[in-house]
Amino acid sequence: MVQTLADDLQLALEIAKKANRQSMKRFRALDLEITSKPDRSPVTDADRSVETIIRDELAKARPNDSIIGEEFGTSGDSDRVWIIDPIDGTANFLRGVPVWATLIGLRVNGEYVMGVVSAPAMNRSWWAAKGQGAFTEDVDATVREINVSKVEKLTDASFSFSSIELWEHHGQLENLLKITRSVWRTRAYGDFWSHMLVAEGVIDISAENDLKIYDWAALAPIVSEAGGIFRDQSGELNDETSSVMVSNGLLDADLAKLLA
Repeated sequence: MVQTLADDLQLALEIAKKANRQSMKRFRALDLEITSKPDRSPVTDADRSVETIIRDELAKARPNDSIIGEEFGTSGDSDRVWIIDPIDGTANFLRGVPVWATLIGLRVNGEYVMGVVSAPAMNRSWWAAKGQGAFTEDVDATVREINVSKVEKLTDASFSFSSIELWEHHGQLENLLKITRSVWRTRAYGDFWSHMLVAEGVIDISAENDLKIYDWAALAPIVSEAGGIFRDQSGELNDETSSVMVSNGLLDADLAKLLA
């Protein structure tokens, strides 16, 4: 049976629902287990159990595909690579803040072609596949197609980021201040949400540092299908991309200058 990209997207959406059931069982659980990785970032038993569910489902449905996951690394050697972050926003998750999501992306022959972002505590989700548009499900279960904004001037733009500390750590604090002084409005929605709000067209630009591939692989195709640009701050996305910039496309050049 030949699998299409639409099949892959439907599979990812179904897996995300199973992941949601597990993550919501552990969200605000009094017995949540929290440990630290070697880089001192937090990890919970929910991160590991959710990734296990996703891997098991992919092993059954796409046994020949490769997987890159935050908690259990890389498996397989295929040109079709599923890239997963079981809980993006673990720090929020462990404190009971509802801004976190499961990210499931697909890369085929080096191109990021499909992404699903599921934020069950917010009752929101976003998804896209190459050539098929980008969509979101709102809190009232209404599904709608999304597009980036048409704001053309930085002085009219709304900007979102995640952490001042990471900008300072990467020597970009002055760049962050330059952006905030150049735009109409600045907010720190954080993590996946900043970039999904760009895809929805309700904010116009976002940027973030200190990422891994599983933090952004599912986000990039959603922004792209919504008409925006999601890229490395230095150019094209690659496996080592750590700093990203996201825009409605019209503001890409202006944002790049501020980040230079």
